[in-house]
Amino acid sequence: MDTSLHDTPTRASSGTLTGLLLLSLAITLTVISGKLLAVDALWPGYGDMMANLHHPAAWWRWIVGDISEVAFYKHEFASIGLLAGAGLGWWANRTGKRWQGFAICYGTGLWPWVVTSSLLGLGLGNLLWGWTLSADTWQPTFVAFVSMPAATVLLFGRGWRVALTGAIMGAVLITPACLLIVKYVCNPLALPVVIGNVTGMAVGSVIGFLLCKRFPALVKPDATPSTAPPVVASTPDYGVRWTLRRILADFSEAPFFGNEWASLGLVLGALLALMLNPASPFYGSGWLLQLLAAQTLASALGVLIWRHQWIARGWYPTYIPVVSVAPAAILVHGGSLPVIILSAALGALLAPPLAVAISQRLPSYMHGYIGNVLSMAISTLLILPLIGLIIGSPNL
Repeated sequence: MDTSLHDTPTRASSGTLTGLLLLSLAITLTVISGKLLAVDALWPGYGDMMANLHHPAAWWRWIVGDISEVAFYKHEFASIGLLAGAGLGWWANRTGKRWQGFAICYGTGLWPWVVTSSLLGLGLGNLLWGWTLSADTWQPTFVAFVSMPAATVLLFGRGWRVALTGAIMGAVLITPACLLIVKYVCNPLALPVVIGNVTGMAVGSVIGFLLCKRFPALVKPDATPSTAPPVVASTPDYGVRWTLRRILADFSEAPFFGNEWASLGLVLGALLALMLNPASPFYGSGWLLQLLAAQTLASALGVLIWRHQWIARGWYPTYIPVVSVAPAAILVHGGSLPVIILSAALGALLAPPLAVAISQRLPSYMHGYIGNVLSMAISTLLILPLIGLIIGSPNL
């Protein structure tokens, strides 16, 4: 990817304004939806949302919740927190603040375009495939937010042509691929649906990038000269402070943000949801704290084990078990301490190097995230049965 493609202050304003307007609208409609669906708890639970999907307020909660579903939180507060924190991280990066954390979207300056394309893909995907939802049927409508749209922008650069191409492909290729694999592979074989989600992302993205190669006009970037955003240059010492920051940043890597402020907003939003109604985040399972413990441990072990890779490469996919193996293991085997430790440790050991091995073999016209999601599928498929054998769980 040509990282010289950055937004100029003038041209970035359209993408930024779109993101701010969408965020303001999300906050307003979320508050309204909570009042419309108010129950005895301080905020409606996951079951309330599913039972009222015919209600516009519940459907809105579903769509906004999709933004944080990649972390398995599935809640509008976590989603709004993620976007708000990411916006802060982007502004801090643009203005060269020393407290900006890891440069959002890898210092490309493309966050406004990434989030715009991702939100458009998410909205279009829900419009096209929302009819598959029911009170008893969960569907992976969130996948367009964390796949082809963002990857297309990061691979090909800024501009509405690239953003719209990514959004349309996310809705037309990624979402139906995931729907089909979950329905016809995961459900009949009783496999964790995360396997279908990430496999569908990989399959749909391969098709999408092949189309971009065949028809390059789809992703011809804006040729207007651009200016890189201010960045505070520093050489990491990879010490304790860097390690703690890296663990936190891993929570927002899946949507391609990789920034501590985005992650902090995501986690604080999920904790607020838990305080208002324990049956609301993480599909109302009541295991959000166990999930956070497993995710934190998975990232911490990954960052420590693969510290030498971080130093050598500058980036390493230690986030993978945070959004795949660890949460899937808790949903399948429960939130016990052995499940938390085993899922975190095994995921941290296997998933990152497997992802790199796959990504290195991809052609240059495909984004390396395809290797990451394939690693999620393979790691989850291998590790969850092993955990079941160790703890004696009959599941899977």
